[in-house]
Amino acid sequence: MNKNYLSRYRSEWFSGMTGVRRDVLAGMVGTFALIPEVIAFSFVAGVAPEVGLFASFVIGVVIAFTGGRPAMISGAAGSVALVAAALVHDHGLQYLLAATLLVGVFQIVFGLLRLDVLMRFVSRSVRTGFVNALAILIFSAQVPQMLGVTWHTYAMIAIGLGIIYLVPRLTTVIPSPLICILVLTAISMMVPMPLHTVADLGRLPDSLPSLVIPHVPLNLGTLAIVAPYALAMAIVGLLESMMTASVVDDLTETTSSKAQECTGLGIANVAAGLFGGIAGCGMIGQTVGNIRYGGRGRLSTLVAGLFLLVLMVLLRPWVARVPVAALVAIMIMVSISTFSWSSLRDLLHHPKVSSFVMLATVVVTVATRDLAAGVAVGVLLSGVFFAFKVMQLMDVQCDYNAEADTRVYRVSGQIFFASADMFADCFDLRDTARRVSIDLSDAHLWDITAVGALEGVVTKMRHHGIHVELIGLNAASANLLDRHASLIQDET
Repeated sequence: MNKNYLSRYRSEWFSGMTGVRRDVLAGMVGTFALIPEVIAFSFVAGVAPEVGLFASFVIGVVIAFTGGRPAMISGAAGSVALVAAALVHDHGLQYLLAATLLVGVFQIVFGLLRLDVLMRFVSRSVRTGFVNALAILIFSAQVPQMLGVTWHTYAMIAIGLGIIYLVPRLTTVIPSPLICILVLTAISMMVPMPLHTVADLGRLPDSLPSLVIPHVPLNLGTLAIVAPYALAMAIVGLLESMMTASVVDDLTETTSSKAQECTGLGIANVAAGLFGGIAGCGMIGQTVGNIRYGGRGRLSTLVAGLFLLVLMVLLRPWVARVPVAALVAIMIMVSISTFSWSSLRDLLHHPKVSSFVMLATVVVTVATRDLAAGVAVGVLLSGVFFAFKVMQLMDVQCDYNAEADTRVYRVSGQIFFASADMFADCFDLRDTARRVSIDLSDAHLWDITAVGALEGVVTKMRHHGIHVELIGLNAASANLLDRHASLIQDET
């Protein structure tokens, strides 16, 4: 471990007293926003709230040390809970705990193999759509808390939003969302009114988490049941964590180690499974909130995890009395600040294809309420549009030399699976010229589909008695032909 790494790691923990204070307060505020979502996600997965809360505590503490993205909040997230729900329904909690351990193992392996490089295939349009969809989902998640309630709830939300947006104009010493929670809780305690509280969201744990070994048969049958779910949860969790890390990179104008984040999340999930928790991943809503509140270092992540345990156990009676209206106000602020408002203006100026990809990502994510599905569709569309664009750049020009009775085809551009058929259609396979020269100096063969197209053209021309010559092949293209089209090379 070199000195530069140790120095950077130390700076990620401590950046002066101002940074420490900011990280501590941001982590505390982020914890309040974490509780209602974790409880809700626990119900989605079909497990008790304490399973999600204990998992979030363990994951938050462990990943503060092992993760690759400082200031990122991880816990029991909705995307993973959706995958886990089917396993819990069919086989029960113990199989979920076993799956959580296997999820961690998969993610550790993915990190060691540096599969995080796959994130490079996620375009900016997809990332923007991901962020906008997330903002919409965060806001929509608050709507149920605003239905079937009295005017008192709306008044408290309005007061909370006023505190959140107006207090920073007076002071930024204490994050305004934390002040919002304290003030609204005090009001609700002094002035009795019909308000939902955190206690109404679900039973909070009243003891510390303990070491748990899943009670499942240790055989191949169990592995066959657990492995498919574990692999799906691992991939979905990594995808959401990598997207969250990329968003934080943009917000903080810093870089992070995605491979380390993969491995760190795997270690955290193994720990969560050993303490009776569900697998988790990066929680972008809480992470963006942490950043907005001023969190920048690993300390904010650690505080979020530790403070969650404090709130769950030591301050449980007080936390239970926090009005949901305060949490709704905070999450509305997070959704507003998360949405990329400039992207609405960019719809008129950016290429139509990029705008379509962004909108498709938003629509699919919101419709399915699955961030992974939205990103998958966005990446697929980006790949298809890119291939179509590159395909159109391929061109074939033809000249005829009457004296030598030779026709020269000059090829330029990229020849691959999407442009191979168009490339083959540019040749007259029954050419009347005695010789044909195919100049590939400005072209590149990318795959066996391109090789097959070229081989088909050459073979058919030779079948009609035409002497075909290939010139200008670059080294990579020539090597591809050597390995996959020996017929051409033998006769050229």
